[in-house]
Amino acid sequence: MNILVTGGTGLIGRKLCPALLKAGHQVTVLSRRPQAVATLCGNAVRAIASLDEWSPAQHFDAVINLAGEPIVDAHWTPQRKQRLWASRVTLTEQLVARIAAAQQKPVLLLSGSAIGYYGDCGARRLDESAASGSDFGAQLCAAWEAAAQGAAAFGVSVCLLRTGLVLSRDGGLLNKMRLPFSLGLGARLGDGRQWMSWIHVDDYIAIVLHLLAANANVGGAVNMTAPEPVTNAEFTATLARVLHRPAIFFAPAALLKLALGERAILLLGGQRVLPARAEAMGFGFAHRTLDDALRCELTFGK
Repeated sequence: MNILVTGGTGLIGRKLCPALLKAGHQVTVLSRRPQAVATLCGNAVRAIASLDEWSPAQHFDAVINLAGEPIVDAHWTPQRKQRLWASRVTLTEQLVARIAAAQQKPVLLLSGSAIGYYGDCGARRLDESAASGSDFGAQLCAAWEAAAQGAAAFGVSVCLLRTGLVLSRDGGLLNKMRLPFSLGLGARLGDGRQWMSWIHVDDYIAIVLHLLAANANVGGAVNMTAPEPVTNAEFTATLARVLHRPAIFFAPAALLKLALGERAILLLGGQRVLPARAEAMGFGFAHRTLDDALRCELTFGK
């Protein structure tokens, strides 16, 4: 297949593009840094700097939309919220407009979303049929998904990738947590009862390849999470155990709310998400437990 990937230089994209090439696909990456694409994604990957470079005569069999600025890295000022919205919703709307203009439409759009779509749901088990939440993150995801669904009007099968916490030694959450936990400074967040739904990056990539192989026979939401979510307290204890360090501290909820403001819901809220559709499609997870996933990433080569 000839595939366009947005957000290809991000944590997931850097792993996905080589996997797509290995599977025999042709890959084009949309990036604000096209000069870095070959280094980050593979020499055989073509780079474009703007969707305007997608001419109506050019055909992509599938589009994988992973673009979006990190949501937790800066305060949610009105300006920051606008940037988060533009990097997800507005870009997806522009992508759908290019699909509409294409003389031959893609068969499949795999479009990023997040389990933040569900909002803070406590301990309730969530599959893809669960309703959306009401906080800013949930509203952002719902609008992001609605923008992607616009491609369905042009006969494109749209699959929404509701992504959990992606575990990889190369960046993301695990990269932020590794140093303090390695120093014995790991801490539970609040009461630690909030659920964390995670996925090993290799399983994420494998699900994407599985969906591409299904071609037009997929559509709707797919929870990109492992089958065994854990509470924050369990995550903290497991990570500390894998690194052979204690984790005796905790970060009070009041302090996190003071420091992070509205963003604190990303750490103190949670979703207990189950990958019902992936398992119904026969996908077999290589890393079903957190202990296995963390050991794979943090003890590699030792």
